[in-house]
Amino acid sequence: MQREGNVSSKSCSFRSAGTGAITRRSFLSTAAAAGLSAAAVSLLPGRAAAEPRKGGHFKLGIGSGATTDSLDPGTYADNYMQSVGHSLHGFLTEVTNTGDLAAELAESWEPSDDAKVWVFRLRKGVEFHNGKDLRAEDVVASINYHRGEKSTSAAKSIVDPIVDIRADDQHTVVMTLEGGNADFPFLLSDYHLPIMPSKDGSVDPTSGVGCGAYVLETFQPGVRTLVKKNPNYWRSDRGWFESVEFLAIADVAARTTALMTGQIHAMNRCDLKTIDLLERSPNHRIYSVNGGQHYSMPMNTTVAPFDNNDVRLALKLAIDREMLLKTVLRGYGALGNDNPISPGYRYFDAELEQRVYDPERAKFHLKKAGMEGLKVNLSAANTAFAGAVDAAILYKENAARAGIDINVVREPDDGYWENVWMKKPWCVSYWGGKPTADWALTLPYAAGGSWNETFWNNERFNALLVAARAELDEAKRREMYAEMQRLLRDDGGAVIPVFANYVGAMSSKIGHDAIASNWDLDGLRAAERWWFEEA
Repeated sequence: MQREGNVSSKSCSFRSAGTGAITRRSFLSTAAAAGLSAAAVSLLPGRAAAEPRKGGHFKLGIGSGATTDSLDPGTYADNYMQSVGHSLHGFLTEVTNTGDLAAELAESWEPSDDAKVWVFRLRKGVEFHNGKDLRAEDVVASINYHRGEKSTSAAKSIVDPIVDIRADDQHTVVMTLEGGNADFPFLLSDYHLPIMPSKDGSVDPTSGVGCGAYVLETFQPGVRTLVKKNPNYWRSDRGWFESVEFLAIADVAARTTALMTGQIHAMNRCDLKTIDLLERSPNHRIYSVNGGQHYSMPMNTTVAPFDNNDVRLALKLAIDREMLLKTVLRGYGALGNDNPISPGYRYFDAELEQRVYDPERAKFHLKKAGMEGLKVNLSAANTAFAGAVDAAILYKENAARAGIDINVVREPDDGYWENVWMKKPWCVSYWGGKPTADWALTLPYAAGGSWNETFWNNERFNALLVAARAELDEAKRREMYAEMQRLLRDDGGAVIPVFANYVGAMSSKIGHDAIASNWDLDGLRAAERWWFEEA
């Protein structure tokens, strides 16, 4: 039996003429801070590339986006707006393409001995698109936008531990946390937390004004976004294109056709059933990066029948993970074990038994719950992830052998994240990998979190989450994270059958460095990191 996370031959390939890689020394020097293990070194592909050149109009086709999209960073829910946001904005910190944490708008930071108080010193000479100079007041207002009881921001759970934030001077911000958190600077790289210009202590979150590599020109939600080069961008090593056009193309066939015919220069979420066509094309390259992305089927654990853990266990036992990996992912991934911590994480529990397809055991749990002949709806749309509907149908067929009748409800792609996700009792979802185990466990599973998609509230899990965050004893911290993985696997409300590689394609004219594994599309920064190698 393949253990969770055993990397297939396709897990980290890059089909191109030549490869490049970061050094083991440079990676290991910061892997501990990133919460990654040495095993992750093999998961960071790259290629030798010519020196970056300026110019050109880059067109990027993204397999998500909706007419309900907003420029408000607190609402970013998929790769489309996340990528647009990174083109417009700057962040205090940045997770690099090697998994390191780098300075961005904060040029340095320093914690107190107990990691409760953090002092961030801002970079000077940074200018917003509206001409305002970056000041500490902007950081305070931007972070405060996501805080407070009335906040509806998806980043609320990230910033809630901040009990005080103040400007010490024009270029110094002091943040005090309710408890120690050695990973705190990593959290400030989250795509919901760009720094926006302030006025009278508040920000306009929907203005699109930032201090990123590009300035907003046109925003048509769910259709098209056009940005143009920021002439006053503070970095000289980013923002190579003269302009970038983000196109929301949810249909993977249409996205692939657009790439093959030159209507776009790059795309994400390739159709693995037809990827051979792109692999054979001399004018295109495929990238495949294993970064902890996982496909999920979250259940609302506060409503019947998902409030019964025996039902949840039955559903976890009723999916054939091996078949899903083979047929839907075509081997571009690894087995999942109903928790988000993959082998690339520092605190991955290798001793946790891999859950396997077991219809008879599923029947046992249904009988125990008094719900034999269970009938449930599973909402699915391919905007959640490429092949989501196929995965749901395969799940239906698997579950039938356990006496479970899954009715696959095909939902519209447009508005899926607003109208279905966290609205319907059971649906499909996906998560990108996070730089730290704490982050990966907190955002989707902490009680009361804005994106706790299972509405799960496990008292022991919540206590461990807080304790592990501040624990400095390495052995104790590892034990805590191992127990949290077991709790999610055996009590949580998410079926997580597979870890899926980020698989995309681009024109052979596109140049880039090693591709990041923390998010798709080069850590959501393709627009600022990539360039045209030739006209």
